[in-house]
Amino acid sequence: MVIEFHLDVGSGVSPYLQLVRQVRHALRLGLLGEGDQLPTVKEVVARLAINPNTVLKAYRELEHEGLAAARPGVGTFVTATLTDASLAAHGPLRQELRRWLAKARRAGLDDESIEALFMTTFRTAAQQDIA
Repeated sequence: MVIEFHLDVGSGVSPYLQLVRQVRHALRLGLLGEGDQLPTVKEVVARLAINPNTVLKAYRELEHEGLAAARPGVGTFVTATLTDASLAAHGPLRQELRRWLAKARRAGLDDESIEALFMTTFRTAAQQDIA
């Protein structure tokens, strides 16, 4: 599978970090695996219209984390995965989340409101787990 990067200019997160996070998410969800090739810097630059140094910085960060390795003249390849035994639970949870999203939309929430509700609830639950 080839990952297709996207950038959210309104997120407040730097573009290089958005790329790193997208690769981590794909690794965690099993969408990328060991040996898969990441898009070339040239491909990412053409698709997103960003500076090549931004892509290089993201790929260097992934290398530093031991998740990817550059092969000169060939490209950058995934060297580790972040999936674990919980991956089997993703399918049913994803279905439940889709039902919840549909319910939220029927209640009149737009994407931004849904995201705000989810993230606020997520953070509150995480803080309660710590306490």
